[in-house]
Amino acid sequence: MMVNTGDLKKGMVLDIGGTLYELLEYEHFKLGKGNSEARIRLRLRSMRTGQPTEKAFQTSDHLKRVMVETREAQFLYEDGGLYHFMDNATSEQWPFGREQLADLLPYLKEGSVVEVLTQDSQALTVRLPRTVELKVADAAPGFKGDTASGGGKPATLETGLTVQVPFFINPGDTVRVDTRTGQYVERVS
Repeated sequence: MMVNTGDLKKGMVLDIGGTLYELLEYEHFKLGKGNSEARIRLRLRSMRTGQPTEKAFQTSDHLKRVMVETREAQFLYEDGGLYHFMDNATSEQWPFGREQLADLLPYLKEGSVVEVLTQDSQALTVRLPRTVELKVADAAPGFKGDTASGGGKPATLETGLTVQVPFFINPGDTVRVDTRTGQYVERVS
């Protein structure tokens, strides 16, 4: 199925030169003064390697869209650089390599529920939920009088991710983190 560059949406899967990419971001731009041709810049992630890349196209170009199925899955465990996920409906399991999941690893813990994109029953990539809940493993202690609006401090979460949190957050607290930006959202408990 062909799609016009004006109809692109984040999360679409595109076949560009025989390689499947997930569309992360897109922006329209003009090359410069005197050139009226508008172009579109795409930020993509390879479904095979997980590596991000950028490509530019003319706004009149058409790209091949690949239809994929989204399946809810659970992260089971890591073994020798392979991360194993299980389909919640069928119990089918898929391994993914560390390089393929590099950007997602700071948000993954055993038992995490994610989406696995598949095409013809072949797993292509993993998509995280918008937010995840992680336990604070290490943070400087909070003191009486520290408030949510009074600044912040770095905290290391159970997966090794470091985020800026309000002063009142302590080790053992559970916080919600936005997986798109890597920023603290709120304390859960």
